[in-house]
Amino acid sequence: MRLVTHWTTDLRYKKYDEWSKDYYYFLKQSVSNSEWRLSYHIQPLTGLLNDPNGFSFFNNRWHLFYQSYPYGPVHGIKSWHHLTSTDLVHWIDENEHLLPDSNYDSHGVYSGSAILVDQNLFIAYTGNVRNKEWERESYQLGALMNNDGQITKIRQPLITEAPNGYTSEFRDPQLIQCKDAYYIVIGAQNNQLQGKVLTYKSTDLKNWECLGELIFSDLPLGFMIECPNLVFIDEKPVLLFCPQGLDRNICSYDNIYPNSYVLAEDFDIRKNKLINVSAPVNLDEGFDVYATQAFNAPDGRVLSIGWFGLPEITYPTDKFGWAHCLTIVKELIIEDDKLIQRPVAEMKELRETCHPSSGELDSSATKLYQVDKNCYELELNFEEGAIGTLSLFANENLSKKIDIAFDTKNGKMTVNRKLAGESFATEYGTERMVTIDKGQLSLQIFVDESTVEVFINHGKKVVSSRVFPGSNQTNIFLQGNQKQFTGKLWKLNSIE
Repeated sequence: MRLVTHWTTDLRYKKYDEWSKDYYYFLKQSVSNSEWRLSYHIQPLTGLLNDPNGFSFFNNRWHLFYQSYPYGPVHGIKSWHHLTSTDLVHWIDENEHLLPDSNYDSHGVYSGSAILVDQNLFIAYTGNVRNKEWERESYQLGALMNNDGQITKIRQPLITEAPNGYTSEFRDPQLIQCKDAYYIVIGAQNNQLQGKVLTYKSTDLKNWECLGELIFSDLPLGFMIECPNLVFIDEKPVLLFCPQGLDRNICSYDNIYPNSYVLAEDFDIRKNKLINVSAPVNLDEGFDVYATQAFNAPDGRVLSIGWFGLPEITYPTDKFGWAHCLTIVKELIIEDDKLIQRPVAEMKELRETCHPSSGELDSSATKLYQVDKNCYELELNFEEGAIGTLSLFANENLSKKIDIAFDTKNGKMTVNRKLAGESFATEYGTERMVTIDKGQLSLQIFVDESTVEVFINHGKKVVSSRVFPGSNQTNIFLQGNQKQFTGKLWKLNSIE
């Protein structure tokens, strides 16, 4: 038996129960024997993982779904795969998932959100349907999950179609409650093929009134906006969104599509308008983060998690029958009118023994650590004026590595994955440049087999990247200009 490598439309939309058990077992074995499987990130059992969905807290547990196509590393007919956690770190697979099994989601359960309503978790999502002419029809649907974890779909759509003046590219509802009403914020495209965000209002979760476009920018925001998320940090609104086709002069980015955010001072609900809005900013300065979902958690934090992958990109794990993972969970904070992203404190539960280091940067590359497995957290602090290069996933002669070059005098950093291992997505560049504060530099880095997430200066900037190294790339090297540094490395436990 061989894995499917030529994916026709018929195969992508083949119903789940039409796949043989033998093929699924063969696929599962291929994935389990794959290189680059992760230790503490959420990853698919088989097939493709993409957008995180329904991130919420319900019945004393954290709930998270992700879009899944379990039969191959391609965008086929999607479902939602369900996970729960008590600590945002260790996740348990649940039996109940959201499947494409109704007339309104027959060609895919697309992205959405979830909030607590009465004694149930209310799920809002997009149902994808293709008619006989293979034209898309998008329905905004609802479902209820009870305390036993059973999911019951609401029979009729919440919203049957996009309003006049908008195309069927209408998806990814975020459901929020504000005062005595419920609101849906949803990505859309108008008939002029411009990306927009629409807002709907309901008092009973059954009858929805379109309030029109959410007003937050006079700039053109590409041809489609996906995955809008409106959260409130210290009562200030923050809008996360993915503006496909955004003009790079508006917000510079190198990836195929950006994952952006804006900050605002207030949200005028009556006018459906964000007040005093910042320019769009990249949520992650790296290579591979998209479709980030955030929500206001009941413990007062604003939590987020992203798809550690990008649309329309082939990844090296595809040949083993799986693709992508999710980022670690982050807490979003506003400090000095800037968005800060930090790993949730619960990540410390994975730490084993601490291995400290310190010294003076040397002009020649010095091995800082050698690990038996690329599964660790690394903290490094550099004094003002430090200029140097940190090499992760390095082999002994440094012919393979990912380089993080820092210059605290001029406030610059570059991350280069050209030599990191198996190449992919090189048409979008192998280097990312980041502006950092001049002065002291702090790095908190999470490495997990084929991922690296770099938090710069306590979360002022984040740079994330997938990498696909060889088995001998387990060294960490450091070099620089005779300035002082201190460091700590913790091996991290697996969540499985």
